[in-house]
Amino acid sequence: MKEETDTLQDTYEPGEYDPALYKYARIAECVDGFENVSDEHIAQFHAQGFLPIQGAYSSAQVNDGMAAVKELIAGQNREFRGVQFERGRAKQVKRSVGHARELLVRKLTRFVGFDPRLDAFGEDPRLIDILTRIMGEPPKLFANQAMLKPPGIGREKPWHQDHAYFNVPMHTCIVSAWVALDPADPENGCMHVIPQSHRAGPVIHFKRRDWQICDTDVTRNHITAVALQPGGVLLWHGRLHHGSPENRSDRRRRALQLHYIPGSIEEISSEERLAVYGNEGKDVTC
Repeated sequence: MKEETDTLQDTYEPGEYDPALYKYARIAECVDGFENVSDEHIAQFHAQGFLPIQGAYSSAQVNDGMAAVKELIAGQNREFRGVQFERGRAKQVKRSVGHARELLVRKLTRFVGFDPRLDAFGEDPRLIDILTRIMGEPPKLFANQAMLKPPGIGREKPWHQDHAYFNVPMHTCIVSAWVALDPADPENGCMHVIPQSHRAGPVIHFKRRDWQICDTDVTRNHITAVALQPGGVLLWHGRLHHGSPENRSDRRRRALQLHYIPGSIEEISSEERLAVYGNEGKDVTC
């Protein structure tokens, strides 16, 4: 994977979108704690494509995570170069310091390895055990980001499949873990998913507001919003259709995102991935 650097750029183009794209039919029910994930819940993950777990991490772990995120943004680890700001905010970033600057950050890319407090989330034996049960073999971490949706300006992440971004074979069971550091709900841009959508296989993606599923291909009558309290985690399959609306509230929505693949999987080329997920050279439009 390519090296990330500080940037004010993003492939995401800000723009209007139909709010009905995130009109949810229900709020997801959650398991209470890692320790209560049963074999039935593992089967539920495979059937539905996702599994939300409240109370997975303690308040102390969450506080440590938020402190570590703040320190990386503040530049306290000079080796970390993964801070990305919201697009169109370059002038504000240049004249902002401290908390005001922090509220302009969109993402931290590849944070693992820069702070043990953050590493602990992805290395938690309880999480690894559940991932192993889902995959049938021990997992390995493939990608990681901290997704920070600032109040008022945090942008939409359009509907997509994670596998459309990852150079791994088409049969790979990718499992992503999204850890809430703040309360996440529909008003501040929590994750929205379409249950069972992973079972339909790969969907062609287009570069529109982002690298995304075409809006007209979103199955709008089955959308589920996943509301989580701090320390909650959402697990989902790499082919599950998911996205999140803008944060138009006055509250932050900070989360850690970790993507795992089975330990035996080797990477493929971008060309092989795009032959399946890309739209170029195909008789498709969006």
